[in-house]
Amino acid sequence: MAGAQSFSRRPNVLLILSDDQGYGDFSLHGNPHLSTPNLDKLGTQGVEFTRFYVSPVCAPTRASLLTGRYHLRSGVHGVTAGRETMRANEITLAESLRAGGYRTGLIGKWHLGEHYPHVPRAQGFDEFTGFRTGHWTEYWDAPLERNGTPFASKGYIADAFTDEAIRFLGEDTARPFFLYLAYNTPHAPYLAPGKNWRQFQDKGLPPQVAAVYSMVANLDENIGRLMQSLDRMNLAGNTLVLFLTDNGPNGQRYNAGLRAAKGSVYEGGVRAPLFLRWPQGIEGGRKIDRLSGAIDVMPTVLDLCELRRPAAALPWDGVSLRPLLEAKETHWPDRMLFTHRGGSGNPEAMYPGAVRTQRYSLVNGAELYDVVADPGESKNIAAENPAMAQRLKAAYESWFRVAAEQCGFRRPTIPVGYAEEDPVTLPAPQAYLAGGLRYKRGTGFAHEWITDWNSVNGAAHWEIEVVRAGNYEVAARYLCPVANTGARLRLTVGGRTLEAQVVDPTPMDPLPHRDLIPRPEVPQMQWGSMSFGTVALRPGRTQLKVQAVGVSEAGGVWELEGVELRSVRPPAP
Repeated sequence: MAGAQSFSRRPNVLLILSDDQGYGDFSLHGNPHLSTPNLDKLGTQGVEFTRFYVSPVCAPTRASLLTGRYHLRSGVHGVTAGRETMRANEITLAESLRAGGYRTGLIGKWHLGEHYPHVPRAQGFDEFTGFRTGHWTEYWDAPLERNGTPFASKGYIADAFTDEAIRFLGEDTARPFFLYLAYNTPHAPYLAPGKNWRQFQDKGLPPQVAAVYSMVANLDENIGRLMQSLDRMNLAGNTLVLFLTDNGPNGQRYNAGLRAAKGSVYEGGVRAPLFLRWPQGIEGGRKIDRLSGAIDVMPTVLDLCELRRPAAALPWDGVSLRPLLEAKETHWPDRMLFTHRGGSGNPEAMYPGAVRTQRYSLVNGAELYDVVADPGESKNIAAENPAMAQRLKAAYESWFRVAAEQCGFRRPTIPVGYAEEDPVTLPAPQAYLAGGLRYKRGTGFAHEWITDWNSVNGAAHWEIEVVRAGNYEVAARYLCPVANTGARLRLTVGGRTLEAQVVDPTPMDPLPHRDLIPRPEVPQMQWGSMSFGTVALRPGRTQLKVQAVGVSEAGGVWELEGVELRSVRPPAP
């Protein structure tokens, strides 16, 4: 077997992440309903880490993956309302590889901040094609962005991302590449090409499971296309390919005997596959059962690429897995991995949480499982092993107190005024609501809007940080039936007040869709835009508040998707 140091040219790096695909969503792991030949081939040709752990939900895994650190340390403690925003001072894997001469790209889902400087192009990616939020509402001809410029993709979204990835691979062969390909399937809404849906719709499976499996089948086909492209371009031999999933399955289905699913700190919510293949550098066809996790990916990749950790990087929690990959006869010490699941109700709570060693898992400070003998966590053995339970509990709580202090659990302000992002949108899920207002589906996830605006008591505000003084035009994206036209709104920001009246009604029916089953997320709507006018803002932190000062004759106001601020520069002399 050859080691990484044997090659004068550093390996290309292709990091592939799927969204809401569970440990059991592979025929390699015994799924009786699903065939994933291309993913299975990737896993068997390379090395599979069988005791690999991620977070229970999306954004925390992504933060750990790109920083080598537990997500709480980077400020990420949720999936929406700004809680998913990673601090800009984190040194990412992309920044480190770019400093080492790599061209860097992200295609797909970001989910670590919607506003500059918390976006991919400010975090080390030369190229970004995809979307920033935690999920997307349309998978056909999806509206995306390329380096901040909106464009409409063509066809099914996973196919389009694969097309973009293949384009990126072949663009420049003079330098090694780092491509982070973050698919957003099989996350809901449940949409897939008809040929994939027909494979499962008549198998007698629950509709949601059939829909998910059709999305996984499509994903597997795209992985096959991607691997074939590496072969065709003569890149496969010296490309380090990593594949993993971001959390457990999005719903109850086959999960290889593991307990629970996405959102849980039990094994079924956090155990993921890690497939790693590098034909010229790593001996494949092996499984490694040593405890590892998302925090280890950045240290491992940089080590295999013979690159040092940047001097400015914050301390890692992860370790390089290179000694295990090189199959050296070396002692690999036992370790502890920590898991925390924050919630919107009380994100600062110490639990739910878990700590794992090679043999044991302690869940929520009270349930001890021998996951080697009992991977399904069916028998709590805390009473028989009180010393071990207490040792693990003390370790978890000590870790959490430090990590929680570093996190702070603060929702960040939204920066306004960077030249790199103009206009800036203040999205509804990052607002603070009062006066009976609520989110359309009640959760405040990405793309939800503010509804039940039926009186002058309703108000929404955003915490913003003006980084550049200037004049800004302020506009709102809204829905309003004919009956509610005439409502009057007041917008206050930076000590200044603007007022406007809703004149133009909007359609209230959702746009056409191709959902296989009813979606849990909000639909796409046809939004109207209304300008409040222009306001001069000084640098510093302030609130932007929208409230009704007069309802329509029917007693209603509007529904609000967000507020946009666009800089207005004075005309040239």
